[in-house]
Amino acid sequence: MARPVIALLTDFGTRDHYAGTMKGVALGICPDATLVDISHEVPAHDVVGGALELAAAYRYFPAGTIFLVVVDPGVGSTRRGIAAEAGEYKFVAPDNGVLTAVLDEHPPKRVVELTERRYARPTVSRTFEGRDRFAPAAAWLAKGIDLAALGRPAGAVQHVAIPQPQIGTDRIEGQVVRVDRFGNLITNIDRKTFEKLADGPLDIRAGTHQVSRVVSTYADASPGDVFALFGSTDHLEIVANGASAAAALDLGRGASVHVARRA
Repeated sequence: MARPVIALLTDFGTRDHYAGTMKGVALGICPDATLVDISHEVPAHDVVGGALELAAAYRYFPAGTIFLVVVDPGVGSTRRGIAAEAGEYKFVAPDNGVLTAVLDEHPPKRVVELTERRYARPTVSRTFEGRDRFAPAAAWLAKGIDLAALGRPAGAVQHVAIPQPQIGTDRIEGQVVRVDRFGNLITNIDRKTFEKLADGPLDIRAGTHQVSRVVSTYADASPGDVFALFGSTDHLEIVANGASAAAALDLGRGASVHVARRA
């Protein structure tokens, strides 16, 4: 039987003990678990950023993976902790919308509140529920308990607004939704949407900057050139060969990206 997988996504960073401590708690409950770091570098308190990072990664994990997602600006407040089953996966997270993109793609089969105290640590810190509530819940799921054991049905869960492209007959108005560590400007314009206009020459602008062309690979452009391609999530990206497009264009998340048929 395959070892259970717990995949972690947080805004904790790696300088402090937080991410490692959650792993220790999980292994204390389920020592057979394989722990995988998706990222601990989600910008602090950035729920939408966490939702997008999770959406970019989750589908590439084996069926049955448990995702432990802690981007939690409301820690210690009345916001709930939840566990959800959606698609072939389970998710443990605060009920603050960080699961929005996943649950939009896969309506949840079940969602429960984390109310059963036996599946949390005896004392729950109001500043570190990742350690005391979320990590134990994920580990108990990895150990084989049923989702329903964690608490009562949660009903409707919170969602956050994730920017969607606006599509016209001859243009698409999108925006940058992620900037990766290479400075690639990842937009919310997916290939299928883009191809609705791709029956002729197109003008592409990022902010006020004209983007010269769409290519298939970085090597199709000269070093330092700014261009567009479809990246690993099949979304349009504004990139620079061997450099940071974000720095070259002085753009970041929220920057407008326009695609229009050339007049």
